[in-house]
Amino acid sequence: MTPKGEPPPSASVDASPSASSLPELLGQIDAIAEGATDTDTIASGFPSLDRSIGGGFRRGDLAVLGGDVGSGKSAFALAIALRAAERQSVAYFSAEMTPQRLMERVLAMEGRVRVDELRQGTLDEMARARVGAAAVRLRERLPRFGRVSTDSEDGLPEGWEESGVPDFVIVDSIQGIGANRRDTAEEQAAAVRALKTLALDAGVAILATAQLPFLGVRTDRRPQLDDFGALGAVKHHADVVIALYREGMYDSARDVEGATELLVRKNRHGNVGYVDLYFYAQWMRFEDMLDPDR
Repeated sequence: MTPKGEPPPSASVDASPSASSLPELLGQIDAIAEGATDTDTIASGFPSLDRSIGGGFRRGDLAVLGGDVGSGKSAFALAIALRAAERQSVAYFSAEMTPQRLMERVLAMEGRVRVDELRQGTLDEMARARVGAAAVRLRERLPRFGRVSTDSEDGLPEGWEESGVPDFVIVDSIQGIGANRRDTAEEQAAAVRALKTLALDAGVAILATAQLPFLGVRTDRRPQLDDFGALGAVKHHADVVIALYREGMYDSARDVEGATELLVRKNRHGNVGYVDLYFYAQWMRFEDMLDPDR
């Protein structure tokens, strides 16, 4: 029994680690202010997006990227994987493409060529040179590619961490997880919860893509937070929720082809807002409108 006037033992146990970590946290803040690398944050490589979400994706956080069919979710997630891999280790797990197909798309995106021309060997001399240069650049900084598991609750294949836990994990997509089970909404909700738990336990940043319902019948087709479904699991458990919207998908009469909005619908650590990108459909390539690619 605890003596009167003294806090219960659990209170002192809980308070001690927090208090002892304050000087370390302040030291990290000062070091970053003086130019040190923030090892807790994974930059997306798209400067406008990174500024919008406080520097990038954070370890222990789950971010979800959603959009309509054909909006370019997988292409954008892959672009983030490539740019993040310039500085940190990245693993990309796909439910729809083999590692070989992902590599084809990577070369098309980075070489600025069409995937069909790449596969058919119909590149002209200049395009072939661009693809070759892209392959050289990427040789030492490619993400680790794999398949999404339909058997595990979080979608990661068995042994995914054996060659080292990466800094950043991308799962494409939530709908591809647990495909062997029947209750689609419940399995998606379970996947979201499992991914959030994994982010916390493994100390990694996780980005998962999500297929949203067809939005073309609405007057305002910009995805809202409630469109992410999964019994509200994305809305409640994800730390960052980003919607991808391309108006040209729905209104071909207007001269907006390629114009893309990234709508930050939830940000547990900061503000919400939007970012302008441009999508080159022939290359499946996104670029930042305010900070164009090199």
